[in-house]
Amino acid sequence: MPELPEVEVVRRGLEQWVAGRTVAAVEVHHPRAVRRHLEGTEHFVATLTGRTFTAAHRRGKYLWLPLAEPDGTPSDRALVGHLGMSGQLLVEKPSAPDETHLRARFTFTDGGRELRFVDQRTFGGLAVEESDGDGVPPRLAHIAIDPLDPGFDVDAFAAALRRRRTEVKRALLDQTLIGGVGNIYADESLWRARLHGTRPTDKLTRGQVADLLDGVRDVLGEALAQGGTSFDSLYVDVNGQSGYFSRFLAVYGQGDRPCPRCGTAIVREPFMNRSSYSCPTCQPRPRARRKA
Repeated sequence: MPELPEVEVVRRGLEQWVAGRTVAAVEVHHPRAVRRHLEGTEHFVATLTGRTFTAAHRRGKYLWLPLAEPDGTPSDRALVGHLGMSGQLLVEKPSAPDETHLRARFTFTDGGRELRFVDQRTFGGLAVEESDGDGVPPRLAHIAIDPLDPGFDVDAFAAALRRRRTEVKRALLDQTLIGGVGNIYADESLWRARLHGTRPTDKLTRGQVADLLDGVRDVLGEALAQGGTSFDSLYVDVNGQSGYFSRFLAVYGQGDRPCPRCGTAIVREPFMNRSSYSCPTCQPRPRARRKA
């Protein structure tokens, strides 16, 4: 599933290519693409036609594009999108052939490039939702801001992390605690902080929390600079270009390869129906807690 860097790359593309443009027509090619729009497909189309996308925002792994009314006044609604496992928001020339898994198409009054929602597995989706006073759709309000946001509160994060009383990797994947971090960047951040994913959060020292946050910020920033991590053709920006951070992964997907830091073979372990990767030397497992 795309994580913060991949979704942020898409957001930037939408800001460049879609913000400020007025929707001329909307086509929905598959009902699952708008299943989260509870009023139905026809209402989805009618709500967007003639409206202008004014900006492109992101919270965690979600995107939203606020709408302006036909007369130009801001509305309290926005197009909310989640890419799921395989969703893509692509900006294409009208003459470009339809993609095999095209689910929705947006054309614009300027006659320029279209916005297309393509989703092979149909786990992603689009919906028009109301937004609250600060512009965040209510369904996204529970998602914490991400560590690259200037408003991220380091002290509050550290205190909340230690209160969780869980394993540190599970805490990193908790979107109510820290937004945008998924399996790939959790493993990479833990490697940089020299922490095993099973280390209890309530036993982390202040220095370990600082190292962890530094690792998260560094790896997300570096991945963003490389356009994200693309393992296949599903993870692309709005122009269909892949990201290249997969070339710089230290541990994720590197099972049995040497650790870039110490040379020990990277270990793969099962984790929540997925996998965790770590270096057994740089990231030793914590000792089991003694039973009372």
